[in-house]
Amino acid sequence: MSALFPFRALRPAPDVAARVASVPYDVINTDEARTLASGNPLSFLHVTRSEIDLPAGTNPYDAVVYEQAVRNFEELKRSAPMLMEDEPSLYCYRLRMGTHEQTGLAGCFAVDEYERGLVKKHEKTRKDKEDDRTRHITELRAQTGLVFLTYRASAAINEITARVSQRVPTYDVVASDGVVHTVWQVTGADRDALVAAFGALDALYIADGHHRAASAARARQALASGNARTADAEQFVAVAFPDDQMQILPYNRVVKDLAGHSVESLLAALQAVGDVQPGAATPVGPGMVSFFLGARWYSMPLPSPAPGASRADSLDVEVLQTRVLEPLLQVGDPRSDKRIDFVGGIRGTAELERLVNEGHAAIAFALHPVSIADLMSIADAGGIMPPKSTWFEPKLRDGLLVHLI
Repeated sequence: MSALFPFRALRPAPDVAARVASVPYDVINTDEARTLASGNPLSFLHVTRSEIDLPAGTNPYDAVVYEQAVRNFEELKRSAPMLMEDEPSLYCYRLRMGTHEQTGLAGCFAVDEYERGLVKKHEKTRKDKEDDRTRHITELRAQTGLVFLTYRASAAINEITARVSQRVPTYDVVASDGVVHTVWQVTGADRDALVAAFGALDALYIADGHHRAASAARARQALASGNARTADAEQFVAVAFPDDQMQILPYNRVVKDLAGHSVESLLAALQAVGDVQPGAATPVGPGMVSFFLGARWYSMPLPSPAPGASRADSLDVEVLQTRVLEPLLQVGDPRSDKRIDFVGGIRGTAELERLVNEGHAAIAFALHPVSIADLMSIADAGGIMPPKSTWFEPKLRDGLLVHLI
């Protein structure tokens, strides 16, 4: 079963929702956050990236950053204003980006089920990032970021969300990137039916937000050790989308130097791995990779995975790492090697060209996206996907639905 809990959301008044809603804290750096929040005192980035209101160069993990976040949160509650829901509710949350549309269900989910593996993960987390969000949660006594979940599509859930989404929405916000965020409050019989329908699901899967989920679990433990544990701390806030509506973009790679190769010698080495040909910037399908080198695009098939390889080890991104990046370009652990950077597919292949042409990288690799079926299969087997394997788009916005603990 998958426990789903209605909650009393803290949310902005509808007429200021567009000004409050912000991109997730972890998809931008401090400078980008400062630029996005400039001139907008209601931006939720003042809460999630509060170092933007402190002197440049402030360590984002310094105690003063969390103290500033608390002050900013309290001020935002008053000035927006942020409203506390009268009754525990669920929310249909639709994302529309161009022709793509997906409708999920926002509510709270059990930390205990996360810790028991019923909310399945596919990524390792970093302790420093967990430490940061755990402290952010415990200082604010709020979960300010939504975990992005998926599940195997359910006709019962689809029927209810389709009916709810015909009503007048609570929010209908067009974000600065053009993505439309539409939210409907769900109460009464529809709320109760959704709780029952989620109870019939075998499992939930974290698509994006592993650090948010892990931090919610650690915050629960921290509050319990301080005798400050609450019923709300037993849950984490998330939006769950059916798997057949999810959109995964590639997570591309750039390498800063050629590890002593010339363009010609690297092309020769790559030719020994696969049949390198001049090609398009976008791979034609799985098992193919495109790369930008010496001001032109090439394509090549990736080697077949080793016999008996796990599904995670068979992913294009892992084959590229083990058969190309590590042996030919001397890229070690991609989680820590400073010579490799990662570029979300939303930025397009033009961004890869720019990085190489402007000297920020020496070579760029464009991958075919991982499938949601691969992600779920790997998670079902208890496996871990290679780092930076998936880029989910469109993304949720912080600040629209906050869970107080």
